Parts: sequence; structure tokens; C-alpha cells
Amino acid sequence: MTAATPKIRLRDVHKRFDTKEVLTGVDLDIGVGESVVVIGGSGSGKSVTLKCILGLLEPESGSIVIDGREMVGLGGREREQVLRKFGMLFQGSALFDSLPVWENVAFGLIQAKGLARAPAKEIALQKLAQVGLGPDVAELEPAELSGGMRKRVGLARAIATDPEIIFFDEPTTGLDPIMGDVINDLIRKCVSELGATALSITHDMASARKIADRIAMLYGGKIIWSGKVSELDNVTNPFVDQFIHGRAEGPIKMELRA
Repeated sequence: MTAATPKIRLRDVHKRFDTKEVLTGVDLDIGVGESVVVIGGSGSGKSVTLKCILGLLEPESGSIVIDGREMVGLGGREREQVLRKFGMLFQGSALFDSLPVWENVAFGLIQAKGLARAPAKEIALQKLAQVGLGPDVAELEPAELSGGMRKRVGLARAIATDPEIIFFDEPTTGLDPIMGDVINDLIRKCVSELGATALSITHDMASARKIADRIAMLYGGKIIWSGKVSELDNVTNPFVDQFIHGRAEGPIKMELRA
């Protein structure tokens, strides 16, 4: 793989559910060490795209290549090798309620990498410190955490294995604007420190502007625009312009039931 080769490459990815086509030919490149944010409205296919990359869904057709390896149809040990490169911050943090915070953070280290509990806990404490949480938080149960703390614990878990690629699923959903900005800053900081490649999906434009090097918009099952954050305010695409400014009037029509 050369420096110019994307870390992640999607070509003509299609996915449907019964007769409904959700992805109709997604093309997307994400460079090594680049942070890309995919924006789009509810039902636009953002989560489906992410699940196809993660291998949770199999596309009907198209190509998904990670580090030069075709993932569509790949199984068994070869897929596991690629999956070990991944970290993931889930929309609802997805913490295990039966485990204390430190075990949630160390889960991948213990279960996937077979690390002993004592050194895994030390790493968990280090990762919690990276997201601004002290050792006192490590022994708490998830139910004792605020929404912002849960999100930070989820971020600590996402970076615990020092992944090469980190996925962020609506990272600021459910947070107030100030805590959302704190999470955005932490995401930017952690991704930079790891030198990781990042792919995020969101409809939160403040978050997208903060954490992205490049933004791509998904509409009608395809990427209809892609560019640097600095290019966003001068975009001439009417779909993108309507979305980023949150206007009801425009080419994107919302279905309203009487």
C-alpha cells in the first residue's frame, strides 16, 4: 500500500432491504490519517454505510477495500485480522451495565487480545485519563454516569487498543451543546494522538465542522458532494446548501403525515 492509497475505499456499494434500495452506488475514499465525516438526513443511509464497512451488513454489490484488502465476501480469520484494526464509539455508548467502567474500557484488551486483567486495567486507567476521567470513575457502574461521562468512557474504550481506524456513530447525540463540543475536542485530540484514520457519521453540523478534515454528503443512496470543511460555506450544490443551513425549503423534501 502506497501513501496515496486510501485507508478505506468504497466503490459502487449497493444495499437494499426487500424492495427498498438504501445505498445506490456509494463511492468514498478515506486517506491514511484522515478524518472524514459523512453527513445526511435521517434515513439517508449513513448507518447502513457504516455497517457495511464494519461487516455487520453485506452489500448486494460493490467493493469495500481496507488497507488494500477486499472486505466484501471476506470471512473467518482474515476478516478478524482486519477487524482488530478498528475502534468504535457507538451512538448510545453501548456500555455493558454489568461491568464497572474500567472493564468496559478494557473489554477488547481482555477478550480480543487476551491481555491479563491487571495490565488491561492499567491501560484502561491511562485511556480514561486521556478523555479527562480520573481513577475514581474506573470503579463506577455505567448507571452512575452522566450522559457526557458515558460518552467519554465509550471514547476511552474506542481508543483502548490503539486502533488504526476509529468509527464514530453520531458522537454528540443526546448531549447539550457544551458537552457536545467537549466530546468533539476529545475526538480530535485522541485521533490526532493515535495518528488514526477516522470515519464519523452525523447530522450535527457543529460536530462535523469540528472533527472533520473532509465532509461528504450522502443523499439518495450516493455521495453527492465531498470537500474540505473550508469549502463547505461556498458550496453550490443546492442539496448540501439546504442541509447545512437546516432550511425547510429546498430540493430535499420531508415526508409529512397528516
